[in-house]
Amino acid sequence: MRIRNLNPDTDIGASAWWLELDGHRLLMDAGVHPKLEGRASLPLLDLVKDEELDAIAITHCHHDHVGGLPVAVRHHRRAHVLMTELSYFLVERVLHNSVNVMKRQREEADIKDYPLYSHDEVDEIAPLFQGFKYNREIEWAGFQKTRGGGTSPTLEFFDAGHALGSAGVLVRGKRETLFYTGDVCFRDQTILKGARFEDVKADVLIMETTRGNRAVAPTFNREAELQRFIEAIRATLKRKGSVLIPTFALGRTQEILAALALAFRAGELKEQPIYIGGLGRVFTEIYDLEAHRAHRLHTNLQLHEALNLIVLEKGQAESMRLTGGRIFVITAGMMSEHTAAHDLAARMAEDPRHSVLFVGYADPDAPGGRFKASQVGKPFFFSPSGGEVTRRCGLEDFDLSAHANRNELLDFVGQVSPHTVLLGHGAAPARAWFAEQITRRHPKIKVIQPTPGLLVEA
Repeated sequence: MRIRNLNPDTDIGASAWWLELDGHRLLMDAGVHPKLEGRASLPLLDLVKDEELDAIAITHCHHDHVGGLPVAVRHHRRAHVLMTELSYFLVERVLHNSVNVMKRQREEADIKDYPLYSHDEVDEIAPLFQGFKYNREIEWAGFQKTRGGGTSPTLEFFDAGHALGSAGVLVRGKRETLFYTGDVCFRDQTILKGARFEDVKADVLIMETTRGNRAVAPTFNREAELQRFIEAIRATLKRKGSVLIPTFALGRTQEILAALALAFRAGELKEQPIYIGGLGRVFTEIYDLEAHRAHRLHTNLQLHEALNLIVLEKGQAESMRLTGGRIFVITAGMMSEHTAAHDLAARMAEDPRHSVLFVGYADPDAPGGRFKASQVGKPFFFSPSGGEVTRRCGLEDFDLSAHANRNELLDFVGQVSPHTVLLGHGAAPARAWFAEQITRRHPKIKVIQPTPGLLVEA
């Protein structure tokens, strides 16, 4: 078994893993780096562009895992593209939106590499996409069996509980097995139930480490955190301020909308319209339409029926009245420039009646990260277009992550019982914590932190 890390960075970036097993080759994920631009944001696909590739397996439809898929297919036209059936309903919308964003960035920031692919190219490769149910064993190299000596390795998707359609991937060869976690959440969220990885065993484990540098108190309780979140909204509305909740369009948006719907139903908040971004509305409708296929709580909760969702029109965030109490669940988790979340945050920052509530990760170098780190009454640089801002509005951070806590992942290593663990999808301190803890708890397990492009024999 040989594995190559194609992420161009040592941090969270463009997730992509190249696997060679029994004479066959599989690419697991093909993301884009959220902090890099143009071709620099792509995985290191040039390292493998001349290799034969049997299949591409996508763990889920967040851009850092799927945003570079059309470019990967461009290099490997014969490769099957495999994903869960729930991801199958999402992937084309995600990629078409990516084209729109890249076109806008080309105009606004003069990024000449953009778009990295076109709407036509997404349409052309769509017939290669195949969706599968969880826990079904799939032959992924069937059309080239002879190269592997007459047998084909298989893969199986396991529900990862991270976002709709998310999966870990178990690859079985003649003598060896590998499990790739993708992004995983072991605890129940508001809509999605936690990962179903209970029976996973493998010789080699590729594991995300997103929260490795973040300790969680033993007394942490997600329900209590949700109640604190609802109380922060109630307090803001009581003082006639508006609430901005920056979220990612797929996953975080629907989880927050579900929490609001349940709070309205329980009388904890007075019912009112929820302002939302267009893409968030699209994915919310898919969450509703595919509720019967998902492993979820509140199976009869239809968000578009339970909530009065109003899609913000272009430019509306710059001019609409904010006093009187409004709730914005806006799909730009990093508050990127030229988004409604960015424009609303800039307008709300200096008014103490308003609140900005963070419910997930915000990169420290992004406008959202700088806003999150700001202190009341102290000027800070928000963004090139927003300039310097002095924050006087309320700001709170809630631990409602869709990533597993580090102790849960450490326990999972013991369950899988691999002889080798490869650490990825995390900052250096996060990976270092896992490396130390795994070695301490399981001294016989080999721990590898593969650098970009490194080919590992496992």
